Amino acid sequence: MTTARAAAFTGTLLTPESPGYDDARRVWNGAIDRRPAFIARCRTADDVVAALALARRHDLAVAVRGGGHSIPGWSVCDGGLVVDLSPMKGIRIDPASRTAVVEPGVTWGEFDAAAQAHGLATPGGEISHTGVAGLTLGGGIGWLSRMHGLSCDNLTGVELVTATGDVVRVDDESDPDLMWGLRGGGGNFGVVTAFTFRLHAVGPVPGGVVFFPGERAPEVLRLYRDLGAVAPRELSLVAVQVTAPPAPFVPEELRGRPVAGISAAWFGDPDEGERMLSPIQTALGRPSIDLLGVLPYCALQQSVDASAPWGMRAHVKSDFLDEFDDAALDALADHAARRTHPLSHVLLRRLGGAIADVPADETAFAHRGAAHMTTIVGVWDPGADPAAEVEWTRRTWDANRRLARGTYVNHLEDEGVARVREAYPAATFDRLTALKTRLDPDNVFRHNQNIPPSPDAT
Repeated sequence: MTTARAAAFTGTLLTPESPGYDDARRVWNGAIDRRPAFIARCRTADDVVAALALARRHDLAVAVRGGGHSIPGWSVCDGGLVVDLSPMKGIRIDPASRTAVVEPGVTWGEFDAAAQAHGLATPGGEISHTGVAGLTLGGGIGWLSRMHGLSCDNLTGVELVTATGDVVRVDDESDPDLMWGLRGGGGNFGVVTAFTFRLHAVGPVPGGVVFFPGERAPEVLRLYRDLGAVAPRELSLVAVQVTAPPAPFVPEELRGRPVAGISAAWFGDPDEGERMLSPIQTALGRPSIDLLGVLPYCALQQSVDASAPWGMRAHVKSDFLDEFDDAALDALADHAARRTHPLSHVLLRRLGGAIADVPADETAFAHRGAAHMTTIVGVWDPGADPAAEVEWTRRTWDANRRLARGTYVNHLEDEGVARVREAYPAATFDRLTALKTRLDPDNVFRHNQNIPPSPDAT
């Protein structure tokens, strides 16, 4: 159903002179410092319609903000208008049908808490203050993904405001091609003002993390690889190379020093959890830090929030990779050891399972056969020169480019059209281009990992 609306704006319109403007323009990545002409803080779909009309009247560039967690800061623009969806916090859980309707200002921590009140969840990301909207539209990879697929795989419908101000309710029956594109094509096709998700029963989770001294990283990475190669889909694994924080659970001699570890979560029979996790605790001898146990799902989802605090200045590189050989693991360990900032880190997530069950052409997220995903994060302090950490991030990423088989659109910096094309196979990109040409021929929604319309669209 499509409804054209000429709505009055009932939200809050901020200009650079307005109280709260500076707070409203801040995004997760503290390296981003942009000053829009207007920030339209929307409360309803009608407010989004009115905000887009304002942008059309004044020929303003449009940025769309959900959770504000876009790595390159696409959530805010210089001189244009930000459609700020953060006030839209509605969550409706239907335990009987195991579905949820979620508005675009909701974070994963908020959604997880609401769903877990009924013992339910849908696959989310790794950081609980990430927004539901952006993560889902780009795919959505997290702890539950090997068991229940991506966030976008569990998306069953949306309410969307188009570039022309129409409000469209979309599902697989009404517009299957648009639903295909919304499952991984990013924010190229409109502003989603409500998401409908499928939910799954999820109880307390056997899992956690173990750490070893950083010099044992090659052994830890091999164990991660070998366990993951035979792991059932119920087991989710991430290898981590980080700096140990000055926390009570960290032995004094390891605080502030490099450590390598394996994070795990088991979503199968709880009675099998201890047996499935025991190799992580025993194969390499006793870990220096052992935090494996049983934890609430929300605690799992929040377990690495401290590694990516709001306002952190960060440069990120990421790829999907084929299976690692020993030389590739050694290269990853060697480069990771050269990081200098205590928050810089390298993650290696095991994919497969339910992610790979979906045919590659069934969603715009198409790199279903990859074995791993790297996330390499270089961090620097306010006022510091980022050059060294940026260079470390790129060198670490480049060390295993020979294994790359595409990249994750949600982890891209502002890297140009060639890297956006790496996020999609050629046939997928062509189909996305056709969809963009139909929905947004003027490329109104271009402040994103952009899929341009066909040149002859207008």
